[in-house]
Amino acid sequence: MVIHLSELPIAPFGRIIKNAGGKRIGEDAKEALEKVVEESADNISLQAILLARHAGRVTVYASDIELAVKKLS
Repeated sequence: MVIHLSELPIAPFGRIIKNAGGKRIGEDAKEALEKVVEESADNISLQAILLARHAGRVTVYASDIELAVKKLS
């Protein structure tokens, strides 16, 4: 039994891999993709929050997310 402590459900990650052409997808592949995506989302979110604060706002906008992605790339 695998205990999964993520905030994101695993099933969509299997669909992402399948839509990319994967025929069979192991649970470990789904979990690995979920981990990478969640870590990336955490980093982007933190950067976006810092950008919003720098602009004197508490609200994070799509433009903050987009700029954060560019800064982290």
